[in-house]
Amino acid sequence: MTAFLALTTSLLWGLADFGGGLLTRRAPALTVVVVSQSVAAAVLGVVVVATGGWSEAGPRLWFAVGAGLVGPVALFAFYQALALGPMGVVSPLATLSVAVPVSVGLFLGERPGWVQLAGIAVAVVGVVLAGGPHLRGASVQRRAVLLTLVAALGFGTVFVLITEASTTVTGLFLALFAQRVVNVAVGGAALCAAVRRGSPALPEGGLPWTALPAYAFVGLADVAANGTYAVAAQHGPVTVAAVLASLYPVVTALAARGFLRERLRAVQTVGASLALIGTVLLATG
Repeated sequence: MTAFLALTTSLLWGLADFGGGLLTRRAPALTVVVVSQSVAAAVLGVVVVATGGWSEAGPRLWFAVGAGLVGPVALFAFYQALALGPMGVVSPLATLSVAVPVSVGLFLGERPGWVQLAGIAVAVVGVVLAGGPHLRGASVQRRAVLLTLVAALGFGTVFVLITEASTTVTGLFLALFAQRVVNVAVGGAALCAAVRRGSPALPEGGLPWTALPAYAFVGLADVAANGTYAVAAQHGPVTVAAVLASLYPVVTALAARGFLRERLRAVQTVGASLALIGTVLLATG
């Protein structure tokens, strides 16, 4: 169950990141964050009311608030990096987020077996290679690297916090809702500050209604990924769940291949194969 949910997480995050990167090439990154997270918050609010999630409110909800404070910073940095730098820089480095939950899992006493340790090593190397890494280049690319490192630290922190936010399904809905509300509040405040400094809030010609489904998909896929990861980490080793969930750059690269007709380089093909081998070792170890 842990492996299946973690792999579902990587699929959802990979597609959400691909969509977020495309939207950020047409609209400011903060706008993409605020609009997509607002849609997710609205949907989650309905789910919380329908399931009676309000009854699960308690001290653990502060973990969700913390995740909501960190999340917009990570998303903003990551979407900007996707817009500025090539996928070969952004996607592989973003997998460094796995270091945070894995470190926490090891600190709490988790000890993967030798097969799983081999799977972790193979999967991480595969994910890095799947992005087709090339770090040399212009200053814009160096800025993309810095933004991606900030995003990776933020994503890893969110992984840890949202896992601790609830122990029940209805409580998880409430935690994800609280996280999104804080996301929107923080992102909205940052967007207002950017507008006061003269930055545009909307793309040229405004935000077309036809783009809203894309924003909704990005927001809902992201929140669903948070949910599946939280359940995976609660029902299995965090070290395994975190590594399998970090396979999302492979999904992003394949999405670019399918929708944008980007050709996979040889190193990316090797990386995707290694990631698959690492997944099998983790799932069977």
